[in-house]
Amino acid sequence: MSWTARIRRSAASTSATTYSAGRVNAHLMWESVVRANAAERRGTHQTKNRANVSGSGRKPWRQKGTGRARVGEIRNPLWRKGGTVFGPQPRSYEYTLPKKVERGALRAALAQKIQRGELLVVDALAASEVKTKAAAELLARLGVTGKAVLIDVATDDKLSRSIRNIPGVSLVPSARLSARDVADSRSVVVTRSALEKLQEALA
Repeated sequence: MSWTARIRRSAASTSATTYSAGRVNAHLMWESVVRANAAERRGTHQTKNRANVSGSGRKPWRQKGTGRARVGEIRNPLWRKGGTVFGPQPRSYEYTLPKKVERGALRAALAQKIQRGELLVVDALAASEVKTKAAAELLARLGVTGKAVLIDVATDDKLSRSIRNIPGVSLVPSARLSARDVADSRSVVVTRSALEKLQEALA
């Protein structure tokens, strides 16, 4: 089995100068991460209002003359086992941020990893067959431990299937990379071609 991951440590310092320069905007990163987390919320919470609770809709007693408080049905929210007023209903929490904010957040996340020495540039990421053990050995040779994100222009299917059983490791195409993917990982492994694409997109 042959695996490709030729390391280019020099490229990490030369090609990534654009990101490492300047201050890391942590607030942009925070906004992007919150948006990504909100988009993944299921939003399936639901309380029963007076239309959903069980019970008759008949008026319990006449409106006037009994001395009791007027009431229209036993599903009244004021009564025990009645409906809930203004309770949570199923909804989507997803919202969008300006593209400029998303690009700035990703630029800041990459800059932070470069400043901390947690970004590694390689020539290529590919696998000749699907084998988790070989993928783990590849990551060990690269010095990658814990959570990691592997970035390539186009994800290799065999490599993707090889690492999916390794906890905390993901393979992401450069076009779909987000600030949360980078910030949530201890190590970032990116191919030189993917880094160039990111530089073009974030310039």
